[in-house]
Amino acid sequence: MKGYLRQDGRKGIRNIIVVAYLVECAHHVSRLIVSRAGDDVQLIGFPGCYPNAYALKMMTRLCTHPNVSAALIVSLGCEGFNREALHQAVKNSGRPVKMCVIQECGGTRPAIETGVAWIKQVQGSIRSLPTAPLSVDELMIATICGGSDGTSGISANPAVGVCFDKLVEQGATCLFEETGELIGCEQIMAERAVTPELGEEIKACVTKAAHYYTTMGYGSFAPGNADGGLTTQEEKSMGAYMKSGYSQISGIIKPGDIPPSSGLYLLDVVPDGEPRFGFPNISDNAEIMEMVACGAHLTLFTTGRGSVVGSAISPVIKICANPETYNRMQDDMDVNAGRIILGEASLEQVGNEVYGEVLRVAAGGHSKSEELGHQESILTYKTFEPVGPSCLPMASLSV
Repeated sequence: MKGYLRQDGRKGIRNIIVVAYLVECAHHVSRLIVSRAGDDVQLIGFPGCYPNAYALKMMTRLCTHPNVSAALIVSLGCEGFNREALHQAVKNSGRPVKMCVIQECGGTRPAIETGVAWIKQVQGSIRSLPTAPLSVDELMIATICGGSDGTSGISANPAVGVCFDKLVEQGATCLFEETGELIGCEQIMAERAVTPELGEEIKACVTKAAHYYTTMGYGSFAPGNADGGLTTQEEKSMGAYMKSGYSQISGIIKPGDIPPSSGLYLLDVVPDGEPRFGFPNISDNAEIMEMVACGAHLTLFTTGRGSVVGSAISPVIKICANPETYNRMQDDMDVNAGRIILGEASLEQVGNEVYGEVLRVAAGGHSKSEELGHQESILTYKTFEPVGPSCLPMASLSV
């Protein structure tokens, strides 16, 4: 495999330009710039108008992701977002960056013309960016489940667990999350922690998630889950848990944190403090973007009911748990884990197939969601406190 070598030493599996809007008022202009700018240009953004440290951190991490080669920042001009801090961070990363302020450009049409012209200029230079050999131990892979049903926990999710164990064994970094969907599994996860202190932090994360959802009056168990055969939150949790495999858990990180070393990490996506911004994540894509902000090169997405979404910046590989869903939606699915249920393949075989897809997509092959043009992206308001040393016990060993 080859990767695009970035100034910080990380390597990307894609070489895209992002157009990043800083408020919903700049969304339309940004979308039109992307539509007119050609290939390998993708749209991300933050819709809110008021300042939020989480939003700045997320946009900074996304605009300096190893899969990103350059960034056009689109501002209306009067929003609360700290656009200068974002601009400077991208500049410091060595990437080409331009600020386009719609009010200063003269409105919609001039801003679009300015943005498209800059991208066209940059596209020529980034095609010649250096590449370098990319090995498995340099990859960061994330996983999420969405549209789960009664088959998810017995086919697709454990198959991803097999893949994760293989990746961790080879020195890769793997992320799993959804603490709100891991309620009831906290003790099992704690027993897999590399230190007792980390185990206590894992249990605290799940307790926080349970409190958050209780306060909001709605958990992660959706009507579609019940229609698909799931009966309880605990059953769904056990299925979601299987995506993590059986490797030791090396630490806990929060959105936008970059793991300090290789291994398996739990991403705590539930905000700290009392609930104040609504549900922790309003869709699967909010969680995907949080994992991308941590540096994930690609995401393994398991589904039984059948989700079609992809992601901006980092490719999404779909693993379908239900053989009937796969037959209906195979143009959207990369791996048919339903063969496990039909007795046509073993768990180990499908896990190895998922692993093979990781290597293929990391080497430049397109996933189904990429081929279909899926580039969903969403961010919302959140607040987080920095993690303490007990959450990252491996950090001192990696220095």
